[in-house]
Amino acid sequence: MKAYETSYIRNIALLGHGSTGKTTLAEAMLYAAGMTSRLGKVESGSTVSDFDPEEIKRKISIRTSLVPILWKDYKLNLLDTPGYFDFVGGVKEAVSVADGALIVIKASAGVEVGTEKAWEIATEADIPKMLFITEMDAPNVNIEAILTTCKEKFGTSIAPVQVPWYEKGQFVGYVHVLKMLGRRFDGQKVVTCPIPDHLEEAIKPIRTMILEAVAETDEVLMEKYFAEEELTPEEIEKAYKKGVMNKEIVPVLCGSAVNATGISVLMDTMVSLFPAPNEAKPSIGIHQKTEEVKEIACSNDEKKSIFIFKTIVDPFIGKLSLFKVKTGTIKTDDALLNVRAGEVERFSHLYVLSGKEQKEVAALYPGDIGAVAKLKTPRTGDTMADKDFAYQYEPMVFPKGLVKKAIFPTGKGDEEKMSSSLMKLMAEDYTLSVENDKETHETILCGIGEQQLDVVVSMLKNKFKVDVYLAQPTTPYRETIKGKANVRGKHKKQSGGHGQYGDVVMAFEPSGDLEMPYVFEEKIFGGSVPKQYFPAVEKGLEECTLKGVLAGYPVVGVKAVLLDGSYHPVDSSEMAFKMATTLAFKEGVGKASPTLLEPIAHVEIKVPDEYTGDIMGDMKKRRGHMIGMDQRDSKQVIIAEVPLAELYTYATDVRSMTQGRGEVDYYFERYEEAPVDIQQKVIAARA
Repeated sequence: MKAYETSYIRNIALLGHGSTGKTTLAEAMLYAAGMTSRLGKVESGSTVSDFDPEEIKRKISIRTSLVPILWKDYKLNLLDTPGYFDFVGGVKEAVSVADGALIVIKASAGVEVGTEKAWEIATEADIPKMLFITEMDAPNVNIEAILTTCKEKFGTSIAPVQVPWYEKGQFVGYVHVLKMLGRRFDGQKVVTCPIPDHLEEAIKPIRTMILEAVAETDEVLMEKYFAEEELTPEEIEKAYKKGVMNKEIVPVLCGSAVNATGISVLMDTMVSLFPAPNEAKPSIGIHQKTEEVKEIACSNDEKKSIFIFKTIVDPFIGKLSLFKVKTGTIKTDDALLNVRAGEVERFSHLYVLSGKEQKEVAALYPGDIGAVAKLKTPRTGDTMADKDFAYQYEPMVFPKGLVKKAIFPTGKGDEEKMSSSLMKLMAEDYTLSVENDKETHETILCGIGEQQLDVVVSMLKNKFKVDVYLAQPTTPYRETIKGKANVRGKHKKQSGGHGQYGDVVMAFEPSGDLEMPYVFEEKIFGGSVPKQYFPAVEKGLEECTLKGVLAGYPVVGVKAVLLDGSYHPVDSSEMAFKMATTLAFKEGVGKASPTLLEPIAHVEIKVPDEYTGDIMGDMKKRRGHMIGMDQRDSKQVIIAEVPLAELYTYATDVRSMTQGRGEVDYYFERYEEAPVDIQQKVIAARA
C-alpha cells in the first residue's frame, strides 16, 4: 500500500448503538471503493473488521478495528468501534486518534441510548460529527421523526444534507439540499437529475435550516442572509465546512449499507467536510521535565513522534502496537524512544492494518495510522519519538471496571498460566483489571460489564488454552465484640522431663477503633506474670485476631488487658503463655457478645431524572442508605451507602434499569454491624 500525504488522509471513528450496522457500513464502503468484490456479512462472519473468533461467534464487535478505504485520491482510515457498553474501551481508543466521528443511526430504530453515548464521547473528544441514517429502504421509515429527536437530544447544530426520495414505498434517491440537486440511485451509481416536484415542500424547511446554520458561521454571510440576498453555492459550501470543523454544524446523510446505496456520496461528503489531520485540532503535549502544556500540530515540521492508541496481543504473532503518526514521517528502520520507559526501539517493519490483514509499508506521513510488531516496551497510551522530542502526548482516560468476579483456573497448577494470559488481555483492554485479594487469596477480575467478563473467559479458553470459571467474590467481613468479659486461660501439660505451664487472666472489651485489630495493655501487679512473657501474650493475641470465633473472619476493634496470672519457674515458657492467651481469647471473645461487621461502600449513581424512582426503590432492596442528591451535567446524582456484598454486579444492573443511561462509581467507606439475618447466613455458609 502506498503512503498517503497528510492532506489526503481522513481519520474517522464509526460510532453508534450496538447492531446499528457500523460494521456493515464499513463493508459497504470497501465494496463501493472497489476494495472487495462482495459485501461481507456479519451474520456469516465474513466481514473485514469483525475477524476475531469471539466477534464471529457473537455477531457483534468487541474491539475497535482499523479499515483503510482508498477512495479516489484519498485514504479514509475507518475505526469501526463496538456499540455495546461493555466494550467502551475500544471507543475511547478510536476517538483518541480520530479527527471526525460518523455516528450511525438505524432508520427502523431511530435515536437509541448508544447514539446518545456516541454523541457524548465524540463531544468530549472535541471532534467534528456527522450522522448517517442507514437502512433507509426499511418499511415505514419516518426520517422527520428521527431528525426531530436528533434536534431535541443534540440541539440546533443538526443540519440534514439530504431529503430522501421515495417512490411506491421504495427508497430511490434523495435531493442534495446543499447543492440543490436531485440524485437518483442507478444500481451502485448515483445519477444527477431534476428535483421532483413533490419534494419541493419538504426541501424548504431543510434548506432554511442549512442557510441559518451557514449564516451563523460568518458575519458577512449573516448580513447577506438577513438582507435576503442569495448566497452563492461556493459561499454555502465553504461556510458549511467551516461550521462542521468548528463543531457548529452536524451534517445528516442517509442511505442503505445493506444495499450499498448512498455510500459513494457519504464518502465524498466525509472527504469534503471532515478535516485532514493537519486541519484538525492540535494534540496536547506535556513536557517531560517542566510539565509545560503545549499544542502540537500534526505536521512534518516537528521531530518524529507517534502515539500508541491500541495494543493487540496474539499468542502466535506476538504484540502489535497500533499508532497514529503525530509529527514527522515514520520510516522502516527508524529508532524511536519510548518516552515513558526511556528505551529506544527500532521499527524493523511498518504495517497498515485492514482488519486482521497486515500490509507492509515503507513510510507513514503525519496523521496516518499504522502498526508495528514485537516492540518490547510500548503499551497503550505511550508516546514514542526522536530522542530530542521533549513532549509526551496526553494519555487516554478509561472508565473504571466496577463489575467484579472471582476467577479460578479449572485445572490444578494453572494459576500461573491464567495470570500471564490475563496480563495479555489487560494489555489489549484497559477497562479490564485484576485485583489479588491477600485476605481471601482470590483473583478478582474487574470489568465494565458481565458480557465483557464472559468474553474474557471464552478468550482464555480458546485463545490461550486455559480453562477458568467465575464466581461471586468472597466479601471481606470482619468480627468484633460489643460486650466485656474477664476470663482465665491456663495451659498446663505434664510429660516426662519439663512440662508446659502458662496462666493468664485477661479482660476483653471493645477498643472503639475498627481500623486496628487489637489494642494490648498489661496491668500486672506483683510479678504474677514475669515481663519476659508479655511479648508472648501479645504474639498469641496477634495470631488469634487473624481468625474470629464466629465465622473465621479477621477480628478488629478488640482491647485485651492482661490483669493477672501465674507461672512456674521451670515449666513456663513463651510457647506456654502464647497457648494460654489463645485459650483466653477464644473464651473471652465468645463471651463478649461477638458480632459480624460488613464492609459499606460510598456509592454515586448518575442517572437522568426519570430513573431516580427506580434506582431509589432498588436501593432499598440492597439495604442501601440514602445520603443525598446532587445535579451534575443535567443528570441526577444519587449518593448512598450500600453494603459491598450487594455491589459486585451493580454497574450492569444500573445499566439495565436505565436502558444504559446510568453510571455508577463506588469505593469502600467503613465497616458496620451486619443485620442478624445476614450474620446467620454468612456464619452458616462458612460453617
